[in-house]
Amino acid sequence: MDGRDLVRSMKRVGPAGAGRGLRTVRAAWRRRRADAAGLPVRGPERARVPGLVQEVEPGPGGGTLRFSRSELSIRVAVNGAVFWGWDGAEPEPSYALAGRCPEPDPRAVLEPDKDGGWRVVAERVTVVVSRHGAVEVCTPGGVVLRRDLPPRWWEPQGGGPARWMQRSEVAADARFFGLGGRASGPRLRDGTYRLWNTDPGHAFDREDDPLYLTMPVQLVVADAGTHLVFHDTSWDGSVALREGEEGAGSGHDRAGGCEVRMDGGPLRCWVIVGTPARVLLAWASLTGAPALPPAWALGHHHARWGFGSEQEVRRIVAGYHEHGLPLDAVHLDIDHYDEHQVFTVDEDRFPKLSVLAEELRRDGIRLVSIIDPAVRATPGNAVYDSGVAEDAFVRDASGRLVEGVVWPGEAVFPDFTHARVRKWWGSLYAERLAQGFAGFWHDMNEPTSFAAFGESTLPRSARHSLEGRGGDHREAHNVYGLCMARAAYEGLLELVADQRPFVFSRSGWAGLQRYGGTWSGDVATGWPGLRASLSLVMGLGLCGVPYSGPDVGGFDGSPSPELYLRWFQLGAYLPLFRTHASLRAGRREPWEFGPEVLEHARVALVERRRLLPYFMTLAHLARRTGAPYVRPVWWGAPGNRALRDCEDAFLLGDCLLVAPVLGPGVDRRAVQLPRGRWYDTATGRAYEGPGQVLVDAPLSRIPVLARAGAVMPVRGDDGAVELEVWAPVRGRTGGGLVVRDAGDGWAEPEIERYVARWEGSRVVVEQEGEDGVRVPSHPVRVRGLGER
Repeated sequence: MDGRDLVRSMKRVGPAGAGRGLRTVRAAWRRRRADAAGLPVRGPERARVPGLVQEVEPGPGGGTLRFSRSELSIRVAVNGAVFWGWDGAEPEPSYALAGRCPEPDPRAVLEPDKDGGWRVVAERVTVVVSRHGAVEVCTPGGVVLRRDLPPRWWEPQGGGPARWMQRSEVAADARFFGLGGRASGPRLRDGTYRLWNTDPGHAFDREDDPLYLTMPVQLVVADAGTHLVFHDTSWDGSVALREGEEGAGSGHDRAGGCEVRMDGGPLRCWVIVGTPARVLLAWASLTGAPALPPAWALGHHHARWGFGSEQEVRRIVAGYHEHGLPLDAVHLDIDHYDEHQVFTVDEDRFPKLSVLAEELRRDGIRLVSIIDPAVRATPGNAVYDSGVAEDAFVRDASGRLVEGVVWPGEAVFPDFTHARVRKWWGSLYAERLAQGFAGFWHDMNEPTSFAAFGESTLPRSARHSLEGRGGDHREAHNVYGLCMARAAYEGLLELVADQRPFVFSRSGWAGLQRYGGTWSGDVATGWPGLRASLSLVMGLGLCGVPYSGPDVGGFDGSPSPELYLRWFQLGAYLPLFRTHASLRAGRREPWEFGPEVLEHARVALVERRRLLPYFMTLAHLARRTGAPYVRPVWWGAPGNRALRDCEDAFLLGDCLLVAPVLGPGVDRRAVQLPRGRWYDTATGRAYEGPGQVLVDAPLSRIPVLARAGAVMPVRGDDGAVELEVWAPVRGRTGGGLVVRDAGDGWAEPEIERYVARWEGSRVVVEQEGEDGVRVPSHPVRVRGLGER
């Protein structure tokens, strides 16, 4: 460690200064000593490949192929997903799967293939295995989407987990998406991406990787088709991607490449083939339906590290009321705790927090509390004492409690991979509910432990239950935030059974959507940070986490009025719409940026409030289908290469195309349109796709286009739902869905289906039902009649 490392560590831990900085030095040395004593020395390794196939045993959905030095099990599930595992790896246990593994497809058959290989033939996919262990995933028509070369293992001669590597080839035109929250996306360029949830220790931008929520989930899109591949291993690893290149003239294509390397864990994966919508549906059936947020969580949230007191919260809320700005939630950061200790309240600054929460609730505003996993390691601290009595905290290989340094100082960490610990932790949320909090925001749960040098997390040798299997932090690290979210969600279900929990988490893993959503972390203030915000939301949605959003305005620094407004306008069309900033950053209230920004921000807020019924419909559809709210423009046409390369616009559901302004001084911008007619929602002008068009983007708004024929639920002037219908092209029909939310409980909502068509000189909108069509149950407003 040099002096610069120590200075960086002191800066990151904030106002506690040198005292806390020195604690981070001690914590780093403790971690090094623990790992030196608790981790096995790898020593010499022996490389291994599968060898030649020796024996084949058919089974349900596929079968088992035994090679001279390994074996491969393949099965096709009833939802069309393909699983394969090497060396006896099975789908379970898995933190990613929701419940039990789906049943195998009885129609899938294992049969001989050419050159001594074998293949599994199913309705939606064919899997071909060569005699050397290469695995090809093909469309039913035989077009190869992915070819995995025979894997390679490196096994310590003295025993222990093996490292492994899997190389793959995809089509020359293929594009890569996913891998969790990546700032450089949404399309992932050539490079190596680490699979290790990480707090970068500073506000990040597009150059930072890895970040808080990584997943070994890739969505690969090519002319031949779309497929998702998930390597179900939570160990530290990396994915190296290389886009292919098509040969010009008579030149040969260069295939795209992917190399997955893992430091341990089973070599097993799932592959799903189909349209993007079918792929995400099957993925949700595997990993769980996204949790449905309460209606208020789809509104506008305001957060700040540094509210400081009840009076300051009231001042901010009064400012929103005074300026006529809608507000649905206020988030309290760690400064409302007593000495930064979780599940406490600073009684001096927040003497009547429950009264404040009730006052805000009467105005339609909910309080959301930050929750960190670190517990101050001080006897007499109620949470610490109850955790010690419950034997809830992570220990090292010698049996001592693992201590780190976080905001409350020396801290210990619950082992969320133990069911008993999750139940204990979930019960603690009763204190938050009694204070009046309605939602919960998990932070610092990679988990982060400050360190002056090396990794800012727990020792890799720290022991975890892993549901009774036992293991260490090398396997538990990436699923720590996921298990914490599960503890909160299940605890809230018991504490408030009649309400949908609201939990969103900075860190997590595949399957996080079962318990809530995420936000994009501490993104840097600047135009690159704005672009990173959109990349993260789109990438997470394609990995199955549809509810997310950035810190509007960036976490650090002071955005210019133009940057703040463009960020605010983008946030108004993202699932989680939240302003948030650090303790030392400039304010994020719209009126702090001058009267022009205030007026334009009010327009964005009012439009978000108007679209709330549409957002609620998208939330219900995400729960049923796995389809994200925010979708890439190629969602319905993945074969369109121009759309595949478009990264600066997105579809909001099926009805809207949003083209945010992501750079300074822009008042017109190019928009890549999918097929069909699109209306500028501000001017009514019609554009024909596919193709690129130029649209106005004044400071007052960002371009938003509506699909011809779209039927959208919106909030009318009287607060009731009305249907906004955009005129279809003559000779064609349009339509849409309306989910009538039944409140924030668990009642199943009513789904209404509508059809729009021309009838003579007017557009007719009809509601479909089991008894035929009937008059819509909401008022109808038709737009786009000036262009036919």
